[in-house]
Amino acid sequence: MDNGKFTGFEVNIQKPGIAWIEFNEPEKLNGMNSGKKRDLIEVLTQIQMDNAIRVVVFIGSGRAFCAGDDLKAYANTEPSSNALMPAIPPGHDNELGTYNGLRHISQALNLAIRKLDKLTIAAVNGIAVQTGLSLALSCDFKIAADDAKLGSATLRFGLLPDEGGQYLLLQHLGLSKTMDFLMRKKIVSSNEALELGLVNEVVPNAQLRKATEDLAVELANGPQVSMRLLKRSVYQACELTFEQACDEIAAKTAISDHHPDTREGVSAFREKRSPHFNEWLRKFE
Repeated sequence: MDNGKFTGFEVNIQKPGIAWIEFNEPEKLNGMNSGKKRDLIEVLTQIQMDNAIRVVVFIGSGRAFCAGDDLKAYANTEPSSNALMPAIPPGHDNELGTYNGLRHISQALNLAIRKLDKLTIAAVNGIAVQTGLSLALSCDFKIAADDAKLGSATLRFGLLPDEGGQYLLLQHLGLSKTMDFLMRKKIVSSNEALELGLVNEVVPNAQLRKATEDLAVELANGPQVSMRLLKRSVYQACELTFEQACDEIAAKTAISDHHPDTREGVSAFREKRSPHFNEWLRKFE
């Protein structure tokens, strides 16, 4: 995966294997459209297959992380000059169009983020509502600027959180708080989001990039095989019985226990030194 500009965002790779995906349409509050979502899905597929990438960061430019869908853009089928693929019909013009647009583009983006075995961070720099909120909640870690605003509020337009937002909120908030959050169309401050459990950390806006970079480097230097197996196991545990979850992590442990990273971790502990993980990744740097 190389640095590049795409439909509504750009990708910059930083050491050690951190892909920064920055939405670059601040004049549109980084609103989403079908072309941007499809390019994001393709980029995430490339990242998944690129051994040089260890961690993915999402961040917005300007005063918004992502303020939902850019509804005006759905009327325009002209492709961006940076688009990876030709334009496709935006859908949503009839019942089947809405179903297919959601399943194959909008929902597919959040699924692509969640299915990455590499860890993801949402650096919520400002407004994150509707599509922007669900994208952030699809990530493994969420760091918010102190002036950020987060919410679903789809009912303000008579719409549904149709990109999987109801599921993601339920995972973060539980049933009663999700019902309250959605039905009362809440948009909350970053500190309220922290109290609710929507984000992991709140930092001053000026320190957001640095705090995100520090976390990304920490995660990138960890034992990648075990971390990726554990990520998948944690998400699967949400859907499994206890016995099934035990069996599932036993199968993954059969891999991780015999990996060189584990041998290095044990040796470092015995020798009272810091471990040097990911030797297998050095050839990709």
